[in-house]
Amino acid sequence: MARFTQQITARPDDIDELGHVNNAVWVRWIQDVAVAHWNSVAPPEHRDAFVWVVTRHEIDYRGNVVAGETVTAETWVPDPPKGARFDRHMRFTDAEGRVKVEAVSTWAMLDRATGRLVRVRPEIAAPFLES
Repeated sequence: MARFTQQITARPDDIDELGHVNNAVWVRWIQDVAVAHWNSVAPPEHRDAFVWVVTRHEIDYRGNVVAGETVTAETWVPDPPKGARFDRHMRFTDAEGRVKVEAVSTWAMLDRATGRLVRVRPEIAAPFLES
């Protein structure tokens, strides 16, 4: 399973004074979808041992989303990790398939017990990588 998708519907409290989803909400959605992807494929022993943190977000806003509108979030990891880090790509599209937001986030894996960076081993990365 390389790609992961999830539907998200914008709620009224996601909307800013301009009438569309606030930039901070997009960042929250990026994190929520990434965590859902991890939880959907990582075995319990990995979820118990490791935690992920974002070290960088690069976001391109291509269109607006209003309250009640549903987008499909799609995420994937195109390249193997480099040490403790990897880049996760994310795309949000509307019902017609138009891209609303695209992002690349760099994530780092920490040992949950020590809080230290740890190398992403091949067996941890394998379920996330595109074949």
